[in-house]
Amino acid sequence: MTGLHTGHARVRGNARVPLRPQDVTVAEVLKQAGYATGIVGKWGLGEADTTGVPNRQGFDEWFGYLNQRRAHNYYPEYLWRNEEKHVLEGNRDGKKRQYSHDLFTREALNFIRRHRQQPFFLYLAYTIPHANNELGRETGNGMEVPSDRPYDTEPWPQQQKNYAAMVTRLDRHIGRLMALLKQLRIADDTIVFFTSDNGPHREGGADPTFFRSSGPLRGIKRDLYEGGIRVPMIVRWPGKIKPGTSSDHVWAFWDFLPTAAQLAGAEAPPHIDGISIVPALLRRQQRTHKFLYWEFHEGGFKQAVRMGNWKAVRLDPRDPIELYDLSRDIGETQDLADQHPDIVAQAEAILKNARTDSEKFPIRLRRHPH
Repeated sequence: MTGLHTGHARVRGNARVPLRPQDVTVAEVLKQAGYATGIVGKWGLGEADTTGVPNRQGFDEWFGYLNQRRAHNYYPEYLWRNEEKHVLEGNRDGKKRQYSHDLFTREALNFIRRHRQQPFFLYLAYTIPHANNELGRETGNGMEVPSDRPYDTEPWPQQQKNYAAMVTRLDRHIGRLMALLKQLRIADDTIVFFTSDNGPHREGGADPTFFRSSGPLRGIKRDLYEGGIRVPMIVRWPGKIKPGTSSDHVWAFWDFLPTAAQLAGAEAPPHIDGISIVPALLRRQQRTHKFLYWEFHEGGFKQAVRMGNWKAVRLDPRDPIELYDLSRDIGETQDLADQHPDIVAQAEAILKNARTDSEKFPIRLRRHPH
C-alpha cells in the first residue's frame, strides 16, 4: 500500500498497528490524480476508529473485514461498510447463509458499474483459499466453503476437496469481473493485476503437498524461501500486453505504488523502496532493484535478500546465512555460503542496513534455535 518493503513499512505483521495520517497509500496517490478509489475484502492496516481505516487512507468506498482474525470466518455476523458495521442477517444466531466472498464479488461488480464512466482504482482483496483457522482447530477442516462441488466425488480428503472448491469459486468470481468489463466496453481501458500475497499454506487441515502447490519451490506460507514469497503476477492490459506473453523481470509488491502512479500520470511519494515496472509491462528497458529485502516477525525474526540470482536467507539473528543460486537451484537445496564468503558478506551488510528498527515490530529471537 505504501511502496515500502517490510524493513521500512509501518505495518510489518499481523499486530494491530494502524497506518498514520502521514503514511501515503497508493489510494491517496490515485485519488489525487482524479480516480475513484474502492477497496473490497480484507484490510489489516487499522482497526475501527483508528487513523488506519481505509476511508482515512485514500479510499472513497470500503466493504469488508478490518480485523485479520475475523477475516478467518467466512460467515461473519457483520462486515464493515465504510466506517459503519454492516450486519449480515443471514449469519445471525449461528446461521450460515451469506458467504463473505460472494458478497465481495457483488460489491466489486457494483463499484465498477457505478464508476465505469470515470477513472477508477479497485483493490479487491479476496482471502480465499485462506483457512478458517479457528474452525480448523475445532473440527479438523477449516477450508470453509458453501459446497465442495465440482470435486464432491473426487477420492480426496475433504479438506482438499474444499480447498479446490475455494480456488474454483475464486476463478468463477474473477470470470464475472472480466465479463462485466467486456459488457461495459471498458475492458480495453482497464488494467488488471492478479496475484497472491504468499505461497500455499498448511492451515485448517490443508496439505500443501497434495496438489504440489509450491511446484519446485522450497517452503510454504511464513517461509522466506521461494515457496513462501515467490508468486505469479498476472497482468492484463489489452492492446499493450500481448496475450500469453511472459516476463522474467523480478519485482515485488512495493513496486506496485510507483507502477500505478506512473500509469495514472501521477507522482509517487519520495523515499519509497518501489520502482515502477511500467517499462517491463511494455517490454522496454527496465531499471532493476539492486536487491529485494524481506523480514518476517511471526514466531521470531527471519530475513532474506535477493541480489540478482543470489538469494540469502537467515532464520534467526544467531544463525549463519544460507546462500543459494536461484539460476541453478530454484528449489534452494544447495547452501553455497561456504563457497562464496564475498557474496555472504554483501548479504550480511544488506540484512543489517536495508531496514530501520520498529518499536512495534522489535527483533525477537526464536525460542528454539538450531
